[in-house]
Amino acid sequence: MLRRQALKLGSVLLSALTLGGWTLFRNKAQQPLLLSARDDGDGGHFAVGYRLDGKQVFATQVGQRCHDIINHPELPIALFVARRPGTESYLIDLRDGRLLQTITSQPDRHFYGHAVIHKSGEWLYATENDTTDPGRGVLGIYRFEGERLLHSGEISTHGIGPHQVSWMPDGETLVVANGGIRTEAESRVEMNLHAMQPSLVLMQRDGTLLSKETLGQQMNSVRHLAIAADGTVIACQQFMGDADETAELLAIKRPGQPFAAFPVPEHQLHSMAQYTASVAVHNELRLVALTAPRANRLFIWDLDTAQVRLDASMPDCAGVGAVADGFVVTSGQGRCRFYDCRKAELIGQPLQLPSGLWDNHLHLA
Repeated sequence: MLRRQALKLGSVLLSALTLGGWTLFRNKAQQPLLLSARDDGDGGHFAVGYRLDGKQVFATQVGQRCHDIINHPELPIALFVARRPGTESYLIDLRDGRLLQTITSQPDRHFYGHAVIHKSGEWLYATENDTTDPGRGVLGIYRFEGERLLHSGEISTHGIGPHQVSWMPDGETLVVANGGIRTEAESRVEMNLHAMQPSLVLMQRDGTLLSKETLGQQMNSVRHLAIAADGTVIACQQFMGDADETAELLAIKRPGQPFAAFPVPEHQLHSMAQYTASVAVHNELRLVALTAPRANRLFIWDLDTAQVRLDASMPDCAGVGAVADGFVVTSGQGRCRFYDCRKAELIGQPLQLPSGLWDNHLHLA
């Protein structure tokens, strides 16, 4: 008991000491810090931080390819999470890119690319695969002790192949996109395409299941999430069925309503090449943005009316995130862009970020 109290006090003191520097760091920044994973032309993997004016804050080489990024609510650190089926995630100092810790997955587990940190700053939950029962989804639970993470346990995601996990606005309820696909250790080969079990799960932090819902198409893998401030859940899918079948690649769960397809025009669904990568919600402007990199298209809709605000060509569009006046979008092959969404006509402007080999996610800190 005394040891736990001492550790907690130490963590609070560390937060107090570093928070001042982090606040100063953030206040000095003229623009948000864009965090993402990138590869170079030689196959090297990097955790990177850039200002939107193109200034590189850091580019830290890491051993395995990363996917999503989540920053600590108080400390100037972020976790770059391993892309499935990676076994290493990286805790990075956001001030200079220093690698603070390499987090290795537990035996018979690998990461699925996403994680969340509790608002207290003490607990982290990461989507993982139980390779002894391939595809059985778990959330690995990790506890911060200063600027280090210690594994503390795990809970079930109540589904197969969990991909993204997010918080509901209460900061206590977890949302999990269970992709429904079984994969073995060190493999991206799908084992059960004709017996997939994708689902959207709401659960408590202690693992208690609150709800589990599915879409109509069994081979429509629920992958990525965006949560609006009012509790609206947006999910985007990757369809594993026949190439000529139309799939509901964007879905919505409004508060008190069932999980259902977002009313996307059929011609837009056809144009997505059955694959979406990243989704984001702009709370102030009430917009939802979606990238479809295999189809080289970016979409933006009105969240409330489903009116199409933008349907634009963008080569290998990857990550998308909301900023003050619109959305930032990275590209794996072309120029990264900022879309100003304040007026009726949405205007895209090239950013001075380096082109090429960006991952499908970005995070703005």
